[in-house]
Amino acid sequence: MQSDRRFDRMLPPDEAKAIVLSRVKTLAIEQVDLTAAIGRVLAVDLVADENHPPFAAATMDGYAVLAEDVSPWREVIGVQTAGAPINAEVTEGTTVRITTGSPMPAGADAVVPVEHVEIAEDHIVITQEHVGPGDNIRPIGFDVAMGSLVVHKGTVIGPAEIGLIAGFGLVPVPVFRRARVSILSTGDELVEPGQPLEPGQIRDSNRFSMLAAAGETGAEVVWSGKAPDNRAELELLLKERIAASDVVVTSGGVSMGELDLVKAILMEIAEVHFQRIFMKPGKPLNFATSGETLFFGLPGNPVSALATFEVFLRPALLAMMGRAAIDRPRVKARLAAATNPGDRIEFQRAVVRADNDGQLWGEATGSQASSRLASFVGANALLLGAPISM
Repeated sequence: MQSDRRFDRMLPPDEAKAIVLSRVKTLAIEQVDLTAAIGRVLAVDLVADENHPPFAAATMDGYAVLAEDVSPWREVIGVQTAGAPINAEVTEGTTVRITTGSPMPAGADAVVPVEHVEIAEDHIVITQEHVGPGDNIRPIGFDVAMGSLVVHKGTVIGPAEIGLIAGFGLVPVPVFRRARVSILSTGDELVEPGQPLEPGQIRDSNRFSMLAAAGETGAEVVWSGKAPDNRAELELLLKERIAASDVVVTSGGVSMGELDLVKAILMEIAEVHFQRIFMKPGKPLNFATSGETLFFGLPGNPVSALATFEVFLRPALLAMMGRAAIDRPRVKARLAAATNPGDRIEFQRAVVRADNDGQLWGEATGSQASSRLASFVGANALLLGAPISM
């Protein structure tokens, strides 16, 4: 059994996060259907293997003409619509009626908008003063040139990305596999949200907060439930979940009490990397690995659990699933009200707003007690505060 002495030191959050990320392995690539790729992470660079558009196209409804022809009179020799190029060549004195997005007919190098012509039976008279080569034409490769990098590997596939992927025919789509996550809440005092409370009981909230937080990263929660407080049964369940998951998350059972079974079991079934963080909220955070499975033993306090998920689990899950950007942006903001420094590095739930001059202001969301989950409601930032001794 591993000695507890080497875990006496509380690690600064950035040091602990670096340890976590050093154990992260990027998941395998899989091929999925186009619609199933939405919200997933692209596993290859998308490089254009063709020009877009592949032909010169009209940017508006009008008439395709030869720009150097100085006569305003043109005979209409055909109509060009999208998808079916006609066999006609525009020369001096002729024109082709053309619709937006249609390929330019042979010989034509400009489009005169419909509002700038007068129509007379089978010919038109151009009323605008000057027609220049390239007017109202989108040239070959104007949107995307062949060989250019269109979407970077590690990008989350959203509406624009899925449109580009579809437009270039990258199907099926290579994406990183979603992380398989198991979530366990511990404690005999916990009951399901729909059950009435008996004396000494509370409803399980951490499991559902973790479910939502994991889902927001794009991970797949493959199992969630309440863990038994019986050591033998809990150890069996933890081994089972470790074998079936990329990440196992527990809440509670990692502090210093006699019934903090998760901490004790981890020392025997996994390689424990740290047990305490110089952080408020969230000091009793256990991080361990078993093979390539990551194990996070989160504190039982609701705010502590969600804060440590945000600081450690979120970037780990995103890195595991191939995301190029795994960190929230860090910005400097002025405090709207003074805050009291604590004895550890503190992450206060807050709202950051910009004033009319663009200055950012941060304000804590009321009481920062680790049991007050409401402090996360409406928050869009964590205020990072140094302890008194720093």
